[in-house]
Amino acid sequence: MAERLTVGVAARLSRYLQVLTQARKMGKDRISSQEIAEYTNINATQIRRDLSAFGRFGKRGVGYRTEALLEEIRKILRTQGQHNIALAGAGRLGSAIASSPIFAEHGITVAAIFESDPEKVGQRVGNMSVNSIDDVAEICRERNIIVGVIAVPAETAQDATDALIGAGVKIIFNYSQALLDVPADVNVHTSNPAVDLLYALYFHLT
Repeated sequence: MAERLTVGVAARLSRYLQVLTQARKMGKDRISSQEIAEYTNINATQIRRDLSAFGRFGKRGVGYRTEALLEEIRKILRTQGQHNIALAGAGRLGSAIASSPIFAEHGITVAAIFESDPEKVGQRVGNMSVNSIDDVAEICRERNIIVGVIAVPAETAQDATDALIGAGVKIIFNYSQALLDVPADVNVHTSNPAVDLLYALYFHLT
């Protein structure tokens, strides 16, 4: 089994992956460490050090082949292939997440949308029909879903999380403001744009 990446390396590789995905969409066949540095604010020397730890992907003065490096980083992060996720919440945030093309660009499919509000069940969000949260176990099993996204108000986030965990979900992406209580074998990743902005402001203003 390959050695597990440190949190810092995994975070940086994920940012490189984001830049490379966009570079490919722009038609860039090659990209340099300096260009990646400009888009990520990570030192070019650090980028070359990170990448050289996994092999020889580029040539001095020539840069990296965008497509090849993209695929290599996906292998390192073990993100190649297709991954199905469940979305809890069909409100404005949930609808925006379900309709975004960003997930598909990385091989991620929103395979099910769940709601506890009976008025939203049966409605369509994008090209999908909203399911009742009561059916979460059966649907997650049928569609091989182990990742859930929480896009509901804070007051209902724990209930949605409990339902997804009860259905076998092991990874939770939390877009709510709630502090979630989960078992030790479930990983929670919380995304808060305001906190990210404060983090960026700290390094810019100090």
